[in-house]
Parts: sequence; structure tokens; C-alpha cells
Amino acid sequence: MKTHFEGKLVVGISSRALFDLDESHQLYQEKGIEAYAKYQIAHEDDILAPGTAYALVKKLLALQLEGKSLVEVVLLSRNSPDTGLRIFNSIQHYELEIERAAFTSGQGPHAYARAFGTHLFLSAHPEDVKDALDAGYAAATIFPSSKQRSESQQLKIAFDGDAVLFSDEAEQVYQQDGLQAFKASEQAAANEPLSGGPFKRFLGALHAVQQAFPQASSPIRTALVTARSAPAHERVIRTLRAWDIRIDEALFLGGIDKGTFLRAFNADIFFDDQSTHCDSASQHVPTGHVPHGIVNKKPD
Repeated sequence: MKTHFEGKLVVGISSRALFDLDESHQLYQEKGIEAYAKYQIAHEDDILAPGTAYALVKKLLALQLEGKSLVEVVLLSRNSPDTGLRIFNSIQHYELEIERAAFTSGQGPHAYARAFGTHLFLSAHPEDVKDALDAGYAAATIFPSSKQRSESQQLKIAFDGDAVLFSDEAEQVYQQDGLQAFKASEQAAANEPLSGGPFKRFLGALHAVQQAFPQASSPIRTALVTARSAPAHERVIRTLRAWDIRIDEALFLGGIDKGTFLRAFNADIFFDDQSTHCDSASQHVPTGHVPHGIVNKKPD
């Protein structure tokens, strides 16, 4: 009996990230779980519209080699089995190859992220994302975005650096001592690889999928989009080299707003630890907030 998805990239997705459930979620907030459940059961044959992460999931599921899927997408939902029927009806309508799910009836589903061996968990519920991050899994809260599906068939994923791909050790210096201290510290430590952040394992699994294809014709393209600039760029490059992980593009923006650059890259999703950056980026591309590191420990 199969016990894991050996060699596959495993992505967990919540129902609200995959489909547009804003109307029924508002009903839940205003009238409670019983009204929500009755509504979902009464409308279980009504097909849900695609949500923010739908296009991303379609591209992930399309990654195949010699007829074999390279990605497993698992539904991790706070819905009950009863209310979840509408979700699976919509999955079948759109012919998404999603066969496995955990419906937890209001409980956080992060424990099943571990059981399924997920490399990435995407949700519209911030507390579930924090729980998954605390458990050691890459996770992000999907920001609403009006960005339509990219015309490109290539899957394009962009990452911020500090507190996402890398630890927040350098970000701590910046937050506590300022920009000049940050630049001096990074220049002095240029030959010392940064520790891995919450998305290192996911990037490694994504890179392994990339390695199955010739670089010139890979269906995946990655980008590092960071506020760093020279001379703080060198440590980042040497860190990725030490990890033996390829990033296809690197944008060192020196504090310039990232949104227009992400649009130029045509990202299917961008991950950043700072909510202000996510607000801006989500005007251009689908965006996931990674509530990790010193910036997210500060009081609002």
C-alpha cells in the first residue's frame, strides 16, 4: 500500500484558496456555522468560481514527465465532509486531478500537512498558515488578487529572500540597527551561507522537479525578488550556490517597489514575509504572505 508520494512535489491547498468562497464565508461570519452548512448543502450542485490559487494549481497539476504527474495536490479544508461535497463537485467539474483531502470540521488542518508530507501549504486562514510554519512547513496566506491566469504555459514562482528562502538573521540586523549596519554585516559575512528559511525545503523540491527537464525547456521558472542591493547581493548568491539550488532569475531592487517587476516576470505566485509588500504585489500577481521572522513578531 502506498504510504507517501515518493519523488513528487506535494502541495496542500485550502478550499478558500482554490475556489471563490467569499459569499458563503461572509454568511459564516455573520450567521454562524449552522447557516453556513445549510447553505453549502443546499448549493452543493452549484459550481464554485475559481479562487486566487486556482490557476497556480492548474499549472502544478499539468507538470508531467513521460505521462506521469510530478505534483500531488491535496485539499486541506476546514469544511466538514457534508459541506465539503460542494468542493469536490467543483473539483470534478473543472477536471482537476485532486483525489485526496482532509475535511476537519472547523479544526486547523495543519496536522495533515505533516501526514501527507506536504512541501507547501496555501490557505486563506492565517492561523492555519502560522500553525503549519511553526510545524516546519512552507506555508502562506493567499492575498486576494484580480490578476488573471498568465498566458504563459510555464509555471513561474517568485520568492522574497530574507525570512522566506533564508532565515531572518540578516533581517534582524536591518530591523534593529538600520540599513548601513545590514550592508556592512552582509559584506563581512559574504562567504558564510545564510541559514535556510521556511521555504528552503519547498524550493529544493521544486528544483528537483526542474532537474528532470533540460534547463532550456523547463516548464518551471523561478525568481528571487529582493529589496537587497549590492554589496548585500553576494551572500545570497553564495548561499544558493552552497545549497546547490538553481534560481533562474534574481532581482536586487534596493528598496524599489516589487510589483511592476513581478508583473514583468509574470509570476503565477510571489511569496513575501512583509504584509505591506504583499499588499502591493497582489495588485500585479497572486501573492502569498509568509508570517515568519522578526517583522511578523512586531506589534501592529
